[in-house]
Amino acid sequence: MRSVLIFLTICSTFSSLCAPDLKISKQEYVETWKHIAIEQMIQFNIPASITLAQGILESASGNSRLAIKGNNHFGIKCHGWEGKKIYLDDDTKNECFRVYTSTTESFLDHSEFLKEHKRYAFLFEYATDDYKSWAKGLKKAGYATNPRYADLLINIIEDLKLDQYDRESNDIIRPIPSIVTESDVVSNSHLMQNHENGVKYIVAKKGDTFYRISLEFELKLSQLYRYNDFNRKKDVLETGDIIYLQPKRRRKLFKKEVIVLKEDLSLIDISQKYAINLKSIKKLNGFTDSDIRVAKGVIVTLR
Repeated sequence: MRSVLIFLTICSTFSSLCAPDLKISKQEYVETWKHIAIEQMIQFNIPASITLAQGILESASGNSRLAIKGNNHFGIKCHGWEGKKIYLDDDTKNECFRVYTSTTESFLDHSEFLKEHKRYAFLFEYATDDYKSWAKGLKKAGYATNPRYADLLINIIEDLKLDQYDRESNDIIRPIPSIVTESDVVSNSHLMQNHENGVKYIVAKKGDTFYRISLEFELKLSQLYRYNDFNRKKDVLETGDIIYLQPKRRRKLFKKEVIVLKEDLSLIDISQKYAINLKSIKKLNGFTDSDIRVAKGVIVTLR
């Protein structure tokens, strides 16, 4: 599963590196994105099964050109979109589609798209465990032109047993922000710690996403992406990842000015480990490539 998550992150960032015959399966797609689908269900009352089925169908399980190049997993067209755009052939030639900075943002925009457009308003009268009515309603509202759209969604849901996720409750994922006490203990499960460089952070646990953490600490997604120098805003967090809740420093605060690496590390790893932003590390050490790995034994300046 770890290799699948790594592949998804790389593909959404460097699509040219992804071999055309290396595909993500439907089940792998579900395992990767089920948590955010459940989160969206709890916040927006959209069945998680519907979100996952639409993602699978619209993005070919994350393998489509639109998903790889634009992080767009739901085929949402521009419709007044002011962000980046990509033009691809769909119902007609050279149609305009939204481009997202991350797949997570695609999931969020999908929920907001359904919630904000009046033609989908009647869908929210259905229960979140009534996936058949939702599937038929999406077709009726004109989400897609394929006459079999509802049947295709229902078949995906039933083949993969996605309706099991419609029964998840707020006890599984709680989107209500918690209050940080003076002791910095967060009731929702994360212990907020203070880095020796004076920046607050948490350590990611299994199943964590940037979205869930943003809700817990009342931060915007854009803030978390900015505070953490992962490769082009990666979507999938791994257990043990350091996630900063404040901007990293531009240099080491205290006397220690240089370090000798005890292992090979990427610049991003160094940035996360020492709470110094990536641009500063590059500038202090004369590096030009953010993606290089620095060999064991090399001296790195932190101030």
